[in-house]
Amino acid sequence: DVQLQASGGGLVQAGGSLRLSCGIIGFISDDYAIGWFRQAPGKEREWVSCLSSSDGSTYYRDSVKGRFTISSDNAKNEVYLQMNNLKPEDTAVYYCAASAAGWSRNDYQYDYWGQGTLVTVSS
Repeated sequence: DVQLQASGGGLVQAGGSLRLSCGIIGFISDDYAIGWFRQAPGKEREWVSCLSSSDGSTYYRDSVKGRFTISSDNAKNEVYLQMNNLKPEDTAVYYCAASAAGWSRNDYQYDYWGQGTLVTVSS
């Protein structure tokens, strides 16, 4: 079975940085993708970023482009989300998820989910 473990959240001031980690246990597929989603209080979950295992392509929602970077360490089976210049509107519970069918912005296309990690950005 596949398990994902998200970590690295915390409290940071606006303009600060955090790095989230997603540990992956188990085989997903030959062409999988790891995505990061977030859910702010009172709002729907939204897609943040994605990394495709097939070619290493990365994708970001517009509001985080230039500030967030998704990467992986295949030897450690981990995917990271480096978040710089954080803003109060980035405050949310962040989730990592795995899609066995490649990258997607749609949460319903993700098969496995980790528990969330809370990111709080103070102004």
